[in-house]
Amino acid sequence: MRAARGFNRVQTQDTRPVPPHPARNRQEIPMSTAYTIVTVIAAAWVAFSALSVYLKAKWVVEPITEYGVPQSWWFWLGTAKAAGAVGLVVGLFVPFIGVAAAIGLILYFTGAVITVVRARAYSHVPFPLLYLAPVAAALALGAAA
Repeated sequence: MRAARGFNRVQTQDTRPVPPHPARNRQEIPMSTAYTIVTVIAAAWVAFSALSVYLKAKWVVEPITEYGVPQSWWFWLGTAKAAGAVGLVVGLFVPFIGVAAAIGLILYFTGAVITVVRARAYSHVPFPLLYLAPVAAALALGAAA
């Protein structure tokens, strides 16, 4: 009896490249984790800043009064920060919202630096930068993730 055509050949191993499984991609997991951690920390930090404005904390109210920021703006400034903090968290699930929130917060804190410089309170310049830096880091990590 003869073997059917092709059945007596030795099967060779498939040499086509197999794409890596996302859970096994060592480079993707740390970046995604770093992005998530930095974004949550940035959102919490900005939310704290918003809450400080809403509660009119003395260490916030005194400097912004010295900078010449009208009291009628305080609520809206706090609301902008709160919206940005919420946007960063939502951005973990809807990326374009996170990008928009991060850009908005970066512009906000850049404006805060300009306000401090215009008031000639140069020793206070690092304070808005402390809020700007984690937001910028979250945006950069989100772009890299």
